[in-house]
Amino acid sequence: MGQERESQTIYKSVKPLVEQYGLEAVPRDLQTTKALQYTFIQMAVSVNAGNVLVPALAVTAGGLTFIQAVFSTVIGAALAFLFVSFLSLPGAKYGIPAQYSIRAILGYKGARYVASPIRTITSMYWFAVQTIGGAYLLKELILRSFNINVPFLLIALIAATIMAVLALIGFDAVKRAANYFLPFLFVGGLVMLYILVTSEVEGKNFSFLISGAERSYSFETVTMMLFFASLAFVQYISGVSAASDMARYAKSGKHAFTGLFIGNTGGFFLTAVLGAYTAALTGEVNPYVVSSQLTDSPIFLFLILVASIASMVMINISNAYTGGYSLLNSIPSLGRVRCALLFGACAVTLSAFPALVNEAQLYISYLGVFIIPLSAVIVADFLSLKKLTFEEEDFRKLAENSYRYNKSGLIVSALGAGIYILIPDHWSPGFMTFIVTGLIYLFTAHYIHRKEVRHPITRVS
Repeated sequence: MGQERESQTIYKSVKPLVEQYGLEAVPRDLQTTKALQYTFIQMAVSVNAGNVLVPALAVTAGGLTFIQAVFSTVIGAALAFLFVSFLSLPGAKYGIPAQYSIRAILGYKGARYVASPIRTITSMYWFAVQTIGGAYLLKELILRSFNINVPFLLIALIAATIMAVLALIGFDAVKRAANYFLPFLFVGGLVMLYILVTSEVEGKNFSFLISGAERSYSFETVTMMLFFASLAFVQYISGVSAASDMARYAKSGKHAFTGLFIGNTGGFFLTAVLGAYTAALTGEVNPYVVSSQLTDSPIFLFLILVASIASMVMINISNAYTGGYSLLNSIPSLGRVRCALLFGACAVTLSAFPALVNEAQLYISYLGVFIIPLSAVIVADFLSLKKLTFEEEDFRKLAENSYRYNKSGLIVSALGAGIYILIPDHWSPGFMTFIVTGLIYLFTAHYIHRKEVRHPITRVS
């Protein structure tokens, strides 16, 4: 690995506009991003219209109170973010992207033809969801401010194209965008929270909602809380197959882990508060749209508009950036730039279909069928079997592509998908499938290779 780093081309005094590094490791002298910077990036990425969906649905579809919705979804998301932070370590330690590192877990073809396509589709879906939510808000604010009815499709396609181009630039664009946008996101969030807390809708106000008086804790309530905690877990656990993409520029593994966990968890908490409170107060799921409808202040409207644009841009740069690398791992011959362009074109097209948001709960559950069991195998293997590190043997196999399939891992993943489908919604299928699949995989790996505990899957091909 050290020789590979020395042989790589280092950025010149003037960096190219578009990031050039593909599946190869990033040189050490470019791994300078600290925990605080990652915290800012992930907080800026977290607060957006798409991420409020699950906390808001916990109220509107699940019948939970504001407090119940926030508590349950934050717990589910935080658990997912913990695993995501652990899986950032290959990027931080070795400078390699996520899907390339997963080749050492699932095998060369297992990662290329199973894990990477699933991650690519997931990133495309969330890119479209974020764009659609932002486009609706822009349409609303333009109509209110200028009395101009701009077609939704036009706004969505223009916004999606701009964000796909920014993602093409690479990690430097992500860092710069976070530095520029975070103040606007913070101020915009405070403005929305102020508007919502000081408003009363159909007899509901802050005192009423914070007390949770409209619903007691029954068995049905607890099971519904577990379900939405599971749904939040499903939404974010897929990040284990993308965390290293961001972390490959980290100063160290500690900086990457700390920054990603604090930024993701803190950002989602703020998002959950906004989403759940909006839903409890008005029955709607988009705090940007609702807060803009509850105020006539031009200053507040402007700040909400800027915050919504900033949030949409930040999350979708991240989605397109990581999604492009997943596509690159599936089709290495295209190169990083062409994969980013192809991903962007597909993501822009999906952004023209609002049904992706209207049926979000259904689509998230569908994605979970594939994401949850595969993520369980990846997490179990890296944490328990590989002990958070890769050895020289792993890198040799990566270089030679000699390790094609982790057959036991893929078979257990398929079994986990069946388990996910069979488990009723009120039994929290996301949590249960993840735990059961991970345990089955570890038992299988230790049983087959009990004499080679340190490298339990090296001969599975």
